[in-house]
Amino acid sequence: RLMIFPGRYAENVTRFEMVSEPKLDAPVMVASFDGWVNAGDAGTSAAEFLAEGGDQVATFESDDLFDYRDTRPALTFEEGVVRSLAWPSVGLIHSQVGERDLLVITGTEPSIGWRSFSRTVGDLAVRFDVSEFIALGGIPWAVPHTRPVTLITTGSTSDQIPEVADHPEGELTVPGSVSGALELEMIERDIPTVGFWARVPNYLGTRFVSAAMTLLERVDLHLGLGLDLSEMASEADAQRVHLDAIAGGRPDVGSMIEQLEALVDGGSQASGEQLASEIERFLRNRSDGDFD
Repeated sequence: RLMIFPGRYAENVTRFEMVSEPKLDAPVMVASFDGWVNAGDAGTSAAEFLAEGGDQVATFESDDLFDYRDTRPALTFEEGVVRSLAWPSVGLIHSQVGERDLLVITGTEPSIGWRSFSRTVGDLAVRFDVSEFIALGGIPWAVPHTRPVTLITTGSTSDQIPEVADHPEGELTVPGSVSGALELEMIERDIPTVGFWARVPNYLGTRFVSAAMTLLERVDLHLGLGLDLSEMASEADAQRVHLDAIAGGRPDVGSMIEQLEALVDGGSQASGEQLASEIERFLRNRSDGDFD
């Protein structure tokens, strides 16, 4: 049964179906969406890891969130017979990692209804007494896959960002995301927020396991979850070997990676203007992976 919350915005909210209503102890809400900002599938891979084995709490009405001409459902035929239509979706999942309750919201990034969706998720956060909101994602960056993944940290206040953490300096304007809209909604509701964003090599057009693992390591440090990432570490090592082999067979790619290594080893970082330009390039070309 589709539901809306009564109140001031009852006429302009995202409909959802409440599948279960677990009793939670100061849960942390974690969010990531497939789209922008999710280079290398870093955020959604990390969110799916945290949600694994959990229970569905709510599903959101896709008609309220997607322009199907922009985000087209997948139509499946079998021997010429129409079998199914897979609609883009967003769901809320409860998982328990150690002693910590998590509410993981993930799926395809909505193409419409961002404000009403944010209010609805904010209402759910209040309903479940969420203690903190964490956004996860990946940002395309001029870095090589041969060096450790680094993170950018954002927060609702400067106190949420550790002094040793790398964060955007000065004022920076970039294309917005649903994750950003949710962060602002939580801030308005006095729920502390933090965002962890992995720098993903801008030449990769595939899932980058090392980025997802680095995000999970940071969440683990932040929340004290005690995650077992050994299997993901093995997968990341295997992918590194595969990417090295591809680069070794392509002199142009190998030369580019060497240049990026020199920049990173020399301590160079992209400026805010370069970052905004890189993001715009990513949004234009995200379906045309250069190196996978």
